[in-house]
Amino acid sequence: MNQLLAIPLEVRLLAIFVLGACLGGLANLATYRLAWHPRPISPWSRPASQAPPRRFGDRFPIVGWFGLRREAAIHGTGFWIRPMLVELLLGWGLAAFYWWEIGCGGLLPMEGPPPLALGLQTVLHGQFAAHALLVWLMVVASMIDLDEKIIPDAITVPGTLLGLLLATAVPWSLLPHLLVPVDRTIPPEFWQSVSPDRWPFLRLTSPNEWPVWLGGAPHCRSLAVGLGCWWLWCVALMPRTWYPRHGWRRAWRLSIARLVREPVTYAILAMGLVGSLVITAVWFWGELRWVGLLSALVGMAAAGGLVWMVRIIGSAALRREAMGFGDVTLMAMIGTFLGWQACPVVFFLAPFAALVVGVSQWVLRRDNEIPYGPYLCLAAVVLIARWPAIWDWLAPFFIGWLVPAMVLCCLALLGLMLALWQRIREACG
Repeated sequence: MNQLLAIPLEVRLLAIFVLGACLGGLANLATYRLAWHPRPISPWSRPASQAPPRRFGDRFPIVGWFGLRREAAIHGTGFWIRPMLVELLLGWGLAAFYWWEIGCGGLLPMEGPPPLALGLQTVLHGQFAAHALLVWLMVVASMIDLDEKIIPDAITVPGTLLGLLLATAVPWSLLPHLLVPVDRTIPPEFWQSVSPDRWPFLRLTSPNEWPVWLGGAPHCRSLAVGLGCWWLWCVALMPRTWYPRHGWRRAWRLSIARLVREPVTYAILAMGLVGSLVITAVWFWGELRWVGLLSALVGMAAAGGLVWMVRIIGSAALRREAMGFGDVTLMAMIGTFLGWQACPVVFFLAPFAALVVGVSQWVLRRDNEIPYGPYLCLAAVVLIARWPAIWDWLAPFFIGWLVPAMVLCCLALLGLMLALWQRIREACG
């Protein structure tokens, strides 16, 4: 870490920009390869049969797309602009994130000193690495959702597993739990004594104290919570059908028949069993790694469950599918990185941008299909960038019964709003 900090910040920012541009090229490759209808647009893919051979310079991030313009007759005029912008913006965005989180200490309270302590720098770089990985995953999911209005499990499932792995291996990479004291000052000795093992990261019970019963072995209730969240996610990933038109008994039979018939069911069961063994091993290990893993598991289940409930309520209010299940798995992935406390904020920030775009789209083209995933991702980026102010304002509301009460009220209001929107659409349509 000392060798890294010895490099001037400007040089590090340039290196992060280059790395981000390369990650943008990887994001383009994943976008076109993981889509439901793959396309040979990325220079790292095999070119279309009618395309000329790829050149060495085509694979350079950003500038390579100027040479690939020669394939416009195959992929469409201007096809190269968006992937070039993805590489450019991802390079610039990660450099901006590094400058904000490392150079400015943007995730620390504004009253904090410049982050000079070595232990604090280790924590901040771990958080930046986790956020860079999450941003990359969200870029791929957003691009596919914009193209096809689906979010494939091939990006959200590995992303969720990576989030759980990070929360276990480096729990201090989770969002910080730092509240500014009443006197608005933080003792300087706190910053100098920071180390990864003593860092106050966002835990399952934050801003409240961590109870003894949520600790590792021998506290079995905490293991039951972790395994329950894990299997809830695994079961949600299994292929399901539900046709109650001819009665619930027949619907259950058809649903179970499909589960037995689909090979992916057995792959998910195998993943569930292996994951259960890993979770149990971390529970035996205990300490901070169990705290990080359990916090990420609950964040995964709570975030995915929130969107699942909204999906059910929205479908009932609109009398059609309101959100795809890809939004559920995307939000579960975000929950593993950001924790359950951040996810209601992400979910209720996203509609502001989506509503403006959706109303304009419906008025101009009568198109009411809005891919919601990109707006969830945008809200997550905004939350990370403004986390100290958001958490300082939000933390006092996380008191016992107040949290579920607020969530239930918001869900009820959402159902009424969607039903009203459906009536307006029918009256104008």
